[in-house]
Amino acid sequence: MAALLLACSLTACGGADKPAVPKSTVKASAPEHEVDCSDTSLDQADWMEHCSEADGAGTGGDGGPSTDLPFGKAYAWPDGLEVTVLDAKVFTDWDEYEEPDPKSNEFRIRLKVDNKSEGSVDLNQLSIMVDGATNGGTAASSSFTRGSAPLEGRIASGVSAVKTDDNALEKRYGKDIVVTVQRATDDGFEVFPEFTGTIK
Repeated sequence: MAALLLACSLTACGGADKPAVPKSTVKASAPEHEVDCSDTSLDQADWMEHCSEADGAGTGGDGGPSTDLPFGKAYAWPDGLEVTVLDAKVFTDWDEYEEPDPKSNEFRIRLKVDNKSEGSVDLNQLSIMVDGATNGGTAASSSFTRGSAPLEGRIASGVSAVKTDDNALEKRYGKDIVVTVQRATDDGFEVFPEFTGTIK
């Protein structure tokens, strides 16, 4: 019985006399560094570990941001297909059968597609939707002859290509735009990245 009482006193039976955890122990268990979940250069592993439950919309299937991406910033789907909106420029290289609409900004988007997946990808999976970013408006799809490189055909694993998408947006909606890259596949990638920029 004496031995049992001695054991209890040594292990602080009952919890009332349990010593507080030293501050140094608490500090040691804290994260070594703070993670800025809005940092677009944050690698995927850190984002998944620290930010996947963070408050904030716009996270893609790969754990990275999928909205408010600036032109020139890449987005990658989980299978490795990567897309970047390079720029949007007013189109002026008309052929003899085309003429500009004075009421619209007619422009060409250049889109880089980089296939880092393990197999070839059908570019017909991709489509572009463009909206005005200032006070609304949706761009009408168009097709300018000269220099056109539409999203069609297949792209092999390890290959990148620059494609084009032509549009017209009424001038009253301004030149700031949001470019949404939609992808339809049997794999069900539901995240469509949105890129923001200005028609130059």
